[in-house]
Amino acid sequence: GSDGTVRLWRIADGALLRTVEGHTDGMFSLSFSPDEKTLAWGSDDGTVWLWRVADGALLHTLRGTRSRVESVSFSPDGETLASGSWDGTVRIWRVSDGELVRTLEGHGGRVLSVSFSPDGEMVASGSGDGTIRLWRVSDGALLRTLEGHGGSVNSVSFSPDGALLASGSEDGTIRLWGVR
Repeated sequence: GSDGTVRLWRIADGALLRTVEGHTDGMFSLSFSPDEKTLAWGSDDGTVWLWRVADGALLHTLRGTRSRVESVSFSPDGETLASGSWDGTVRIWRVSDGELVRTLEGHGGRVLSVSFSPDGEMVASGSGDGTIRLWRVSDGALLRTLEGHGGSVNSVSFSPDGALLASGSEDGTIRLWGVR
């Protein structure tokens, strides 16, 4: 939240399970690792934080930008994390040690959403420039740029089979794209 805390709640009865504190800037995106053992979030100060869910211990603070990190997403195997930032970049991180693997550049606006394909081979990024970019994770190559929205692309998500990508925009539309 804006007070620098993350609260974990049990869905069944709404009980507060844990409060994780110690961060001073606003948080913008939360994502659980596929095994539910790690929680990542992006911050207004440009950092990404990785916390162990079991005890709330800080695992890594990922630093690579001074701009707000608007979106974070784990790869399906949980070994990689993508982050999208207001500086227009997507960063790919190794979760085990918090190392920056690569920086993906090319958007002409803030990156507002990132999402891994179900096979973990691609990451999609939606931007304030109205485009979606598809990147190959293994080498950072830009595979395609999807154009057609009339406003910022605030959300991107792959279908479970990876054949479609959905995008939501400030232009009031949701678009489905064939990506395979």
